[in-house]
Amino acid sequence: MLRQYRLITANYWAFTLTDGALRMLVVLYFHQLGYTPLEIALLFVFYEAFGVVTNLVGGWLGARIGLNKTMNIGLFLQIVALSLLLVPASFLSVAWVMAAQALSGIAKDLNKMSAKSAIKHLVPAGEDTRLFKWVAVLTGSKNTLKGVGFFLGGVLLSALQFRGAILTMAIALSLVWIVSLITLKRDFGRSSDKPKFTSIFSTSRPINYLSAARMFLFGSRDVWFVIALPVFLANQLQWSQSYIGGFLATWVILYGLVQSATPRIIATKRATPLGGHAAFIWAALLAIIPIAIATGIQFESPPTLTIVGGLLLFGAVFAVNSALHSYLIIRYAASDKVSLDVGFYYMANAMGRLIGTVLSGLLFQLYNLQVCLAVSALFIATAALLSLGIDQKPDVQKPS
Repeated sequence: MLRQYRLITANYWAFTLTDGALRMLVVLYFHQLGYTPLEIALLFVFYEAFGVVTNLVGGWLGARIGLNKTMNIGLFLQIVALSLLLVPASFLSVAWVMAAQALSGIAKDLNKMSAKSAIKHLVPAGEDTRLFKWVAVLTGSKNTLKGVGFFLGGVLLSALQFRGAILTMAIALSLVWIVSLITLKRDFGRSSDKPKFTSIFSTSRPINYLSAARMFLFGSRDVWFVIALPVFLANQLQWSQSYIGGFLATWVILYGLVQSATPRIIATKRATPLGGHAAFIWAALLAIIPIAIATGIQFESPPTLTIVGGLLLFGAVFAVNSALHSYLIIRYAASDKVSLDVGFYYMANAMGRLIGTVLSGLLFQLYNLQVCLAVSALFIATAALLSLGIDQKPDVQKPS
């Protein structure tokens, strides 16, 4: 059991490094080429849009063929996506990069859905404290490495240029894929029956409320973090590409460390497991932060202090929210069809990222960072209210 958990985690880590590096490479490289914030945002539209579909279909596929296979398919597709970006620079049109990002989005969500779903099968029923810790460690370590990936992307772009960086990552991930094919347990997480395709849509009240809350929660982050913030740092604060990459990498690393420590931040030794009330409290706390940052910018507080300090505080509280949500979906997911519920949930996650990414480029181009932050606060408040509908006994679902 522990060996499989380590293999899945290592697989997830390797994928995450390339995913974070690729995102930073695309943002910085195409900003360098003179693309507008909205045009850069559009490069990621298919990445997020295909993630919506992938999570729905991927959860169903994982239940039918096994999570080991969906995880390895995700790795292979990421290698293909990287290979598509090795063409000469003259071929790197918006449409071509969007197509490569579409494959990368499919790959990312297959890999993530498989890794998160697998934990449900590894932790014995009733051990909620261990489940919370394992989910927090997997999620937190993943985001820490995603931050390392941001930094890696900036370094590789400076050292090897765009094509050299992409080639290096494609070769490294190919080696990981070969090892994964050999070592991961066959048919891991495969359902005892063959779920119908209509099972991709959840009929569970807590899963639906949690998924809706997740959509607004992650939309609230990406609406200012994905496009608006890097461009603001470059244009308004005159930060260099390597400095932006290093700062955002450090932020995501710290964010991941807080996620891993969430079980110690939130008391888990209680008579009843954590539920929607805890999610509401932590979301309500988070909603205050973007309002404070926007107010500081509006009243001309030192911009570097306001942005850096506000972003660090936002990251810490957001990390607790994210880790708590990641635990709740595994807790509430039906034991025999966990990948279906997790896939539906991460479909909502991808939808939130898609909405946030598009709005990040659009609102920043039309208005400013303060408007992005105001929309972020509104999204978080909505997530907090939706969290109140989560509480219900887990695994209470209509037959599929």
